[in-house]
Amino acid sequence: MTDLAWINSAIIGARPQAIGALLRYFRDLDTAEEAFQEAALRALKNWVANGPPRDPAAWLILVGRNAALDNLRKQAKHTDLPPEELISDLDDTEASLAERLDGSHYRDDVLRLLFICCHPDLPATQQIALALRIISGLSVVQIARAFLVSEAAMEQRITRAKARVAAAQVPFETPGPAERAERVGVVAAMIYLLFNEGYSAGDDAARGALCDEAIRLARLLLRLFQTEPEIMGLTALMLLQHARLPARFDAAGEGILLEDQDRTRWNSKLIAEGLALIDKAIRHNRPGPYQIQAAIAATHSRAGRAEDTDWAGIDALYAALERLQPSPVVTLNRAVATAKVHGPEAALRMIAPLEERLSGYFHYFGARGAFLVQCGRVAEARADFDRAIALANTPAEAAHIRRHLDRLARSA
Repeated sequence: MTDLAWINSAIIGARPQAIGALLRYFRDLDTAEEAFQEAALRALKNWVANGPPRDPAAWLILVGRNAALDNLRKQAKHTDLPPEELISDLDDTEASLAERLDGSHYRDDVLRLLFICCHPDLPATQQIALALRIISGLSVVQIARAFLVSEAAMEQRITRAKARVAAAQVPFETPGPAERAERVGVVAAMIYLLFNEGYSAGDDAARGALCDEAIRLARLLLRLFQTEPEIMGLTALMLLQHARLPARFDAAGEGILLEDQDRTRWNSKLIAEGLALIDKAIRHNRPGPYQIQAAIAATHSRAGRAEDTDWAGIDALYAALERLQPSPVVTLNRAVATAKVHGPEAALRMIAPLEERLSGYFHYFGARGAFLVQCGRVAEARADFDRAIALANTPAEAAHIRRHLDRLARSA
């Protein structure tokens, strides 16, 4: 076997299961990560020469475990070995280990790993950084580049996260049903935060790759919770949003509004997968915020042209989301649909009470400016667009608003 691309894919795919198992054996994130890295290096040499093993994950776990034990024995004078009962029943053959890695083992190891990376003692930024390093295997340099911080700062962030996990004395036993139900929402939120970091990055390829990684983690979570409609909804939402990437920016890297995008450039494969997932989730009749947001994205995806969009349906979906997850941002998003159905004056009335809470929010003034333009209140619109530019988080956001101002200037 000399296909290095296949070997790399197999190692990446096996990483969560392998590190999860190694973490169960050694109960230390650094030891588990170093053991996996050593096993991956040996795989690059061994698999090229001898062909792939029957079960790559089992091979990596076995080799990583043995490498870590050898290293611990060399440091025995300074480091205690794990308790004997944790390692004495481990066989030394790949085949027997593979037989023990059944579905429940896989589920528990990976779920435990996800829960540890999303421990409630960690702030969201540390959860994301730790998950990208431990579960996804991204280098510190890659993560730092994606989050626009220095390598040293990201190294510190990950080190602090590991220290907090160690200080919290996180239990390594199989998570029970109550803990699973409570913590899976935290994992899902971390994944969606990761996706949004990439989605909001414009056409920055380094940060945009975070969307792909978030989708990969969502698919992993879906393997663990195959009948959970909210996980289906989360995965569908990200697939449907990410499908628009080829049409979201022009040649100069400036954003293109959804209604102006060339829909023939949307990724039809991702859309088909997302639509199938949200349709399956809805059949469970247990609605949740991710499902509703995915249903909104699906409504856009099903419209062949912008003018074919079912805005009344989207308005109703946002109304349902407001009831489940009330927030000023949800209301602001609903106002866009309301303007399409009931006119811009209705939208302005809807968002008027939000001004104080969204006074620092770029999208509030951009949306209000657009509604004011539709009402013919050009001077007020220009003031809101200027305010939006001042609050823009990225050059792409500012450029988008400047296009509105250019149109006003041309029409004056």
